[in-house]
Formats: sequence, C-alpha cells, structure tokens
Amino acid sequence: MALVHLAILQLTLLWVVEASIVNTNAFPLAKDGCEDHCGNVRIPYPFGTREGCYFNDSFLITCNHTYNPPLAFLTDSDINVTDIRLSGEMLIYAFVAYDCYNRTGGRVYTNEPWLRLAKFPISNTRNKFMAIGCDTYAVIMGSEGTSYATGCMSLCDSKRDVVDGSCSGIGCCETAIPRGVMDFNISVSSYYKHNRVWEFNPCSYAFVAEEGTYHFSTQDLQNFKGGDMMPMVLNWAIGDQNCSEAKKGLESYACMANSECHDSNNGPGYQCSCSKGYQGNPYLKDGCQDIDECLNSTICVQNCTNLPGTYTCSCQLPGYDGDGKWDGTGCKLIPSPERFPLINRISLGVSVSLLVLVLGISWLYWGLKRRKLIKLKEKFFKQNGGFLLQQQLSKHSGSIETTQIFTAEELKKATNNYHENRILGQGGQGTVYKGILPDNKIVAIKKSKIIDQSQVEQFINEVSILSQINHRNVVKLLGCCLETEVPLLVYEFVTNELLTGMKALSFERPEKERNLAMHFVSSMNESRLFEILDQRMLNEGNVEQLNEVAMLAKRCLKLKGEGRPTMKEVAMELEGLKAMTKHPWVKGNMSSEETEYLLQKPYDDCVSGVSGNSACYDSISKQDSISILDDGR
Repeated sequence: MALVHLAILQLTLLWVVEASIVNTNAFPLAKDGCEDHCGNVRIPYPFGTREGCYFNDSFLITCNHTYNPPLAFLTDSDINVTDIRLSGEMLIYAFVAYDCYNRTGGRVYTNEPWLRLAKFPISNTRNKFMAIGCDTYAVIMGSEGTSYATGCMSLCDSKRDVVDGSCSGIGCCETAIPRGVMDFNISVSSYYKHNRVWEFNPCSYAFVAEEGTYHFSTQDLQNFKGGDMMPMVLNWAIGDQNCSEAKKGLESYACMANSECHDSNNGPGYQCSCSKGYQGNPYLKDGCQDIDECLNSTICVQNCTNLPGTYTCSCQLPGYDGDGKWDGTGCKLIPSPERFPLINRISLGVSVSLLVLVLGISWLYWGLKRRKLIKLKEKFFKQNGGFLLQQQLSKHSGSIETTQIFTAEELKKATNNYHENRILGQGGQGTVYKGILPDNKIVAIKKSKIIDQSQVEQFINEVSILSQINHRNVVKLLGCCLETEVPLLVYEFVTNELLTGMKALSFERPEKERNLAMHFVSSMNESRLFEILDQRMLNEGNVEQLNEVAMLAKRCLKLKGEGRPTMKEVAMELEGLKAMTKHPWVKGNMSSEETEYLLQKPYDDCVSGVSGNSACYDSISKQDSISILDDGR
C-alpha cells in the first residue's frame, strides 16, 4: 500500500522538480547504447542501469519493471529514486515517523523510521527536519559519517493559537540537518499523550523533507496530508578525491571537455559542471555543447553574434554606440559631431563634391551640345535663305496668306522622326513623307537629297510666289523648314487620281503590271492604250485628244532626261490641245479663273494637272522631275 501511494506521489512531484532540472532533452544523457530513463526518471551518466553504463558500482540504478511505470532504486537497496540532477543532487523518498493516541491516551500507532546510506550523504542545504503537533517533541540522530543528535519541540493548547502556513514552534517546528550525515533514526513522542489536544490533534509527525516541498497547514494537525513518505535530497559526488587530486589521474578524471571541476560541499569527492556558455552532461565525451545565446531576443538590443561558449552584442545600425546589451548601456544614438568621424566626414564631402562635379559636367555638356545644335540650325537657316524669306513674307503680311516657316522639331515630330511607314513616295531628288501637324492637319513633306547653293535666292523667290497661289488644280505649298541642311517643303496633302483609276504601284497586280508607268509604256508600244484607261475617260473624252495626251505622257516617261520634254514644252502642247475647236472641254462654260495664267506669264515653272500628278521644275536642284505618288503627295 505504501509503494502504491509512493508511485502516485512520485508522479505528482514530477512537475514540481521539472523546473529545477537542467534541460538536457536536446543533449545526450547516457552513454551510447545505454538506457537514459527508468520509467519517468532520467538516468544521466555517471549513473546507469547495467554494467558498462555507470561510472562505478555506487552509481548503479536498479530499474524495477514490475511496477507500471517502472521504479528506480539506488543500487540494490529499497531506496526509491525519483530524480537525478547533474548538479550533484538525487531525490529519494523517506518514511514519516508517527505517534498516535486515542481519546483515553492509549497509543494506537507508532513508527520510528531509519535510513542508512553507503555513499551519498543527506543534503544539509536542501533538507529540513520537521515535526508537526501540539503535544510533540521529535529527535533525529545518526552515527555514520557525522555523529549527531538534534530535534525540535512543538506545543499549543488551542487550534486558535496555530498560524496556518507558519512553522515557528506552535503546531509545527523545524531544524537544520548537519553536514556529512549518512544515516538517521527518527523518533517522535508526546508529553501528555495528546489528552489536552486530542480533539484537534491526535497524532505527532516527524520527517526529513526537501525544503519547499511541504507547506504546513492547520488541517494537518487533525489529518496529515503528507502521506507515509516525503521527498528528500541526497548529495552525490565522484570518488573520494578533491579536484586537485583527481586531475592528476587523467584516466579516471570524470570531467570532460568544456567543463569545470568543483569540490563537494557535503562529504568527499568532486562534481563537474559545464563551463559558462555550455550545457549538457559534463561527464560524457562532448557532452557539454555550446549554448546559442542569440536565440534569446532579450540579450542584445540590435545585433547578437554567437561564439563558442559565449556571445557578443554590438550596435549594428550606423550612428549608434554602446555595448549592445539590454542589461548594459544598450545602443544609444551618437550626437551629430561624434556620429561621423573626421575620415567619414571627409569621405562624405568628397563623394558629394564628385557628384556635383559629374552633374555639372553633364549639364555643361548638354548645354554646349544644345547650343551647338541651335547654332547649326541658325547656320542652315541663313544658308538656305531664311532671312531673305522673312523679308519677303513681311512685305505681304496681312494682305494674303503667306508661307509658314516650320521648325525642324515640328516636322520631325509630324513624321514620327521620318519613319519609313510615313513615306509616300521616293525619287532621285528626294523623299516625300506624310506628316500630321499638331492641329491634326495632314500634309506632305518633301525632303530633298541635293541642294545648289547658287540657286538659293531663286528658290526663296519661288517659295514666296508659290505659297501665294490658291488654285484648285495646283497643290498648295503651305510652308517650308530652313533649319536643316537641305530645305524641307510642306505641301497640302492630295490623294492621287490617275487616268487609269489604278494605283501607281501595286503588288496585287500581275508582275508585268505592278509598276503602272512601265505598264503604261508597254501598253502604248503594243497599241493597247484604251485597254488600260479608266472607262469614265473613254466615255467622256475625245479619242484623238486621249491619244495626244498619252503620247505626251509617254515622252515624259523616257529614261534619259534629254529625251523628255521640258515643262514649258509640255505646257505649250497642253495649251494647243485646249485650243482645239473640237475639244470637249471648250463646249463648257469655263471661268476666267481656270483659264488665266497662274503666275501671270506664258509658262509656269510648276504645272499641276487635273489628274492630281504634278510636274515641277525644282530650281534649287536645276533638274526637271516628275513625281508620281501613291495615295498622296
């Protein structure tokens, strides 16, 4: 019955002693291949449950598996071990002394327990000898190791005199245990056989218990709740030598690497403990392992560096100083003058100066480049007769619509930087682009390839005059740009309308007919003119006139320039056709505007026909050119 009660009490106290145990779950406890538990009790080396697993015979633990869970006993005795601590302590259970009486003063039960220990003394610092009762005196004595005898007395007449929780001699008394005690005998007795206090205290009790595990209660006077056994602490140590003597025999020295040796404070021998910064079992090889203090966030303020057996704290953030520890000076912001040392301030100043220098050089380079571009534009503007054009335009200011002078940036933006998908047509003299002005007006921009500087003045005069022409059969010149090396001309955008009603170039037609000009010449040579003309022209036109105009067009398409008629010759022939009495156009009522000369002289340098194609004399290039454009000009 006592052992069953003991097992229950053992499980109850397991959680109490857990807090005082060094957490070794993460470290080896026993030797390799040895059991490290007996039931709920840890068995750390130097203790062991079988040969080869303990330091010597004094450290044998007998694990009795007839109990559930199994119980641990010291060597081959009946001393029940409930905990083994690497700090040099062992927790066992010892019996309680009783002395009980009936109402008439007759003794009904008495028990005087004793204990004999072979090796490990009773702890004088962790235990107390205690007695409970109001008619009680108790004695503990021993002769093994230290010969001693001590005790205490507890008296009280009324339960009202007893202070609950106090063990001051009224209802409860206690005394210390001497050092080096290896045995004890406990006896407890009564002065008056509890006759005066029997109603609330029929028994006296005495025991040795671990300090702090028993708390006196006035209810224990009537019915002691402690049971038959109480926990008691023994001190254990290695051998009979102190540290100095033990270190001389390295083969038998029990303290392993990263550990320290301590002489026993209660009896002979020495104990081992892991050095500061390490934890584990100091009696095993490599049993003491480094503690990673940096896992504890309450140690360092900013930065923690773990080192073998130690750690360092530091202030990682710039501008902070201190030991970096929460319990030290921490990390404090350094005042501005001290925060940046002289070398840092010099480095910062040099860096800022270099940055300013680079930005200044970049700005200067950009400014010079921009100024050079402006100068170049001014040069081209002057070279291309810009000032002359401005003078001529100023003479007509306010009277009629004059030529607009565009900037190079305006036309570059209008043509999407002269993108190839904006090309309307190309020829030997230049390229015509489709442009879109900021007001969404669509224009045709001609970019010439060559320029004759000797004809600049004549070119400006023609631009000034052509910009004043406003005729429905003449493509209007809107303006020009003189800021580029070759002047750019801006015309109104007109969709082409050919006599054939077909596009000038189309890859959808058969290969021989893709180029309309070549197809036209081929058809003329084969006398198939009327097969390619638009049906509306055949219905409305004069066959003879159509033949004459076609022959003129064929001459204009000759590859060699000397074989082509001049624009004046073309104009003369067209005037001759107009004068024919049988010409169908003569039958209509022509307006004076349509019959007058455009520039008030017999022949113009640039004539635009009703077909929408134009033949112009470009004075600036000294060449006659025919521009046939697809979809517009």
